[in-house]
Amino acid sequence: MTEQFRPRGFSILPMVVKNLLIINGLMFLAQLVAEKSFGIRLEDSLGLRYPGSMAFMPWQFITYMFLHGSFMHLFFNMFALWMFGYALENIWGPRRFLVYYFITGIGAALVHYIVIYFQISPTVVSIDAIIADPTAPAIFDFIKQNTLQLNQYSGEIYAQSQKFQEALEALAYNPDNRQALLMARNFMVEYREYFMNLPNVIGASGAVFGILLAFGMLFPNTLIYIYFFFPLKAKYFVIIYGLIELFYGFSGAESNVAHFAHLGGMIFGFFLILYWKKKGRLY
Repeated sequence: MTEQFRPRGFSILPMVVKNLLIINGLMFLAQLVAEKSFGIRLEDSLGLRYPGSMAFMPWQFITYMFLHGSFMHLFFNMFALWMFGYALENIWGPRRFLVYYFITGIGAALVHYIVIYFQISPTVVSIDAIIADPTAPAIFDFIKQNTLQLNQYSGEIYAQSQKFQEALEALAYNPDNRQALLMARNFMVEYREYFMNLPNVIGASGAVFGILLAFGMLFPNTLIYIYFFFPLKAKYFVIIYGLIELFYGFSGAESNVAHFAHLGGMIFGFFLILYWKKKGRLY
C-alpha cells in the first residue's frame, strides 16, 4: 500500500525545525535592521568568505547558513525545511536531524569552495607572479587576460584603480619606469586581497537540498499533495522542487547561492545516509 504524506500545517513543528525557522527569521530581520539603521551588512562578517582571504573566519561555515539575500530566498528555503524536515526529525530525532543539517550545510560550502579554488587559482597565481617580479609585459598580459572586477561600489580599491590606470599609461610609454612599476605592484597587492574576498556565500540552500535528498531517499514513494489536491510521489516532487529552487537561485536578482553548493549538500547527505544505513542506524 502506498504511503501517504500530507503536510497538515505549521502547527506540526518538531523542536529543531521550529528553532531553525525562528533563528533564520530573526537573522533575516537583523540583516534588514543592521543595514537600514546602522549601515552594517551582516553578510560581510557572517557570510562565508573564501578560506584563503583575510576576511575568512572559521565560524562562517555555520553562520552563513542563517543569512539570506531576500525574503523569497528565505521563504523558499524555510518552506522546504518545514515541508520535508519535520518528517525526517520525527524519524531521526532532534540530535541526528541537527547533525545531518549542519553536515550537509558545511559540506555544501566545502564543495562550493573547492570549485571556487580551481576557478580563481590561475588569477591568484598571475597576481602573485607580478607581486614577486613586477614587469610591464607581465602586467599588460594580466590585464589582457583578466577583467578587473571593480565598480563604483567597490570602495577604496576603486579609487586606487585610477592610479593603476595612470601607471599603465606610464608603462606603455616607458616599460622600465620604476615608479610606475612600484605603483602597479602596490595596486596588485591590494587587488589580490579584494579579489579573494569577493566570494561570499549565504543561505540555507545547501542544507535544505540535503534535506530534500534525504526525504526522497527515505520516502521515495510517499505521496505529497500539491495544493492539497494533486498527488505526486516524493522522489519526483523532490526533483521538481529542487529544479525550481535551483532556477530561483540563479535567476533571483539578489541570489548568491551557487549551483555547486546545492550539489555539495546533496552529495554529503547521500554519503551520510549511506553511512548510517551501513551501520544500521538509519532509523
